[in-house]
Amino acid sequence: MHKYLRAIGFSQYTKKGAVNQLLRSVEMNPSGTDSLRTEQEEFVQYSRRFGEQIGLCVFGEREEDGLFSMDYYFPYLLGDRITSTAPSTIMRHSDKESYAGFCEETGLGISLIFYMQNPMDYMRLKYGKVPQPEGQSVILTGLSVEGKILFPVQKTPEQIYSTRAASRKRNSLIEAARRGDEEAMEDLTMEDIDLYAEISRRIMYEDIYSIVDSTFMPSGVECDHYMIVGEIREIETVVNELTREEILLLTVESYDLTFRVGINRMDLLGEPAIGRRFKGEVWLQGLVEF
Repeated sequence: MHKYLRAIGFSQYTKKGAVNQLLRSVEMNPSGTDSLRTEQEEFVQYSRRFGEQIGLCVFGEREEDGLFSMDYYFPYLLGDRITSTAPSTIMRHSDKESYAGFCEETGLGISLIFYMQNPMDYMRLKYGKVPQPEGQSVILTGLSVEGKILFPVQKTPEQIYSTRAASRKRNSLIEAARRGDEEAMEDLTMEDIDLYAEISRRIMYEDIYSIVDSTFMPSGVECDHYMIVGEIREIETVVNELTREEILLLTVESYDLTFRVGINRMDLLGEPAIGRRFKGEVWLQGLVEF
């Protein structure tokens, strides 16, 4: 069973037989169908929405006798805004016809890796003999099965302005360092040393989450899982039409990335509010626009 089924309202689907029945209903009564025929195979993707912006995708092949053979499935959450305009490189997973996206997001200083929601769009380009198709932008979302609400860090308008200015300066230094600017590399090294010294001093008498405003870092052994702390900008509630479970859709800003996170209300500790912070591990997904 997929771990993140509960994130879209299927917390009671813990048995393989029940999950198979659910997937069969997606195949028999889809909200959307997409297919691609190559010289040797016919790929089919069924999707069904179970609420506003949430649903299930089932991907597989159509056999010669016309029957559908499922390869894999995944729950999804759709976003409402472009998160990154950095070019995305797409790589196929080794065991199935699913894909991961990579993009160099300057503000993070790391390669952002996500699970691609629209494999058919990429496959049409790939099997259409387009060399190395590259995504132009990506709409990121995250699914979470465990999260907490943290109070915000109180800041004056001057502190907010200085923080944003420092972030813009750091992003420009990172971009220059990637181009080989040695002076920018030295400046970044000195900034990291000063930051480490300040944290070491403040951690003696302050809570870590009053020092660290937001985080975005890889979590666990799976490359598209991240531990995030970010400020909540918007809150929506959707109801799974089949199970009637409530799903919270939190628009979170973390390290200059703004994206939507979906979590089952029963898995969230605390009361969300605009201005408060969300802390949790998310499975990052992306809808790539080519």
